[in-house]
Amino acid sequence: MLSSLASIFWNVDPTIFAAGPWHVFGLEIGPLTPRWYGLLFMAPFVLGTFVLSHIYRSEKTSPLWVDVITVYMLVGTIVGARLGHVLFYEPAILKDPLEVFKIWHGGLASHGATIGILLAVWLFSRNNKFDYLWTLDRIVIVVALGGACIRMGNLMNSEIVGKPTDAPWAFTFPRDVEHLVPVTRPLPAGAVQVAAVPVQLVDGTTSYRLLPEGTPVAPDAPMAVPRHPTQIYESLFCVFLLALLYSMWNRTREKTPRGQLFGLFVVLLFTFRLLVEYLKENQVSFENGNFLNQGQLLSIPFILIGIWVLLRAGKDPNNPYGYAPRDLDAAEAAAAGAPTIAPAAGRK
Repeated sequence: MLSSLASIFWNVDPTIFAAGPWHVFGLEIGPLTPRWYGLLFMAPFVLGTFVLSHIYRSEKTSPLWVDVITVYMLVGTIVGARLGHVLFYEPAILKDPLEVFKIWHGGLASHGATIGILLAVWLFSRNNKFDYLWTLDRIVIVVALGGACIRMGNLMNSEIVGKPTDAPWAFTFPRDVEHLVPVTRPLPAGAVQVAAVPVQLVDGTTSYRLLPEGTPVAPDAPMAVPRHPTQIYESLFCVFLLALLYSMWNRTREKTPRGQLFGLFVVLLFTFRLLVEYLKENQVSFENGNFLNQGQLLSIPFILIGIWVLLRAGKDPNNPYGYAPRDLDAAEAAAAGAPTIAPAAGRK
């Protein structure tokens, strides 16, 4: 690869390591190739249990519920994200129904994941006598953590990249074959030529295929240009949301106005998503030429829902704070430092 030093050269292997294959009783098993994206996708489900357990203990709700809601969240996130990608971005996949289940081929959509989470939390709340908005107000703290991790997973995959820029913090993504461009002379600052050949995709668009590592770079080889690292922008914003939402909950805890944290999270997250999309490359070809891309269009309903929830937050006189089973053992509650909570109006 030929490059000049005017950007951050991001050529990280998305695979953590490779092992195998192994031959056992005449069968070939492997190779095993865990990816950074998979690790970062699952990390918040593990780390989030500690955060949510602390929140539940502090409000005298048994942390045993955390394991239950984590299962609901895991299923809702994966199913929602995959179906969201298929329905919103690649409906042609439905022609081969089995392809819908092949999530390892790539294709998860955050808006679909949001819908899946909303449905999963509703089922959990209905089945276990939790107030729906009470549960959402606490779970969005963990969802913010998940958003930060998943966007870093996108960075490790060199995907969902930004538009070209000459900003000093720009990243050059030589592994992002979808956004390689024909070489120009002189080579732009920060650009890098990549050993790749053009290929025709099924939708009629042109992409590139990387050649084996060590292949000489031809004079007319395509180049990767410096781009906005929008994955990092979104990840950092999710970290900000995590800190904001947790600090707000920590001030009010069981007196948190019902719907306040959920409404604020949805408005801020999807407003930022709507704006940052102007710095990102379109994900699919049918978005080209549109004033708003698919991600922006899908963000608008969530922003409106969040505003509606915020305007009503804590205003139900019969249920201002929501409710949940206060089933933490008294001795455990004392050890956790949870205050004694008087029965709230409307709690079931």
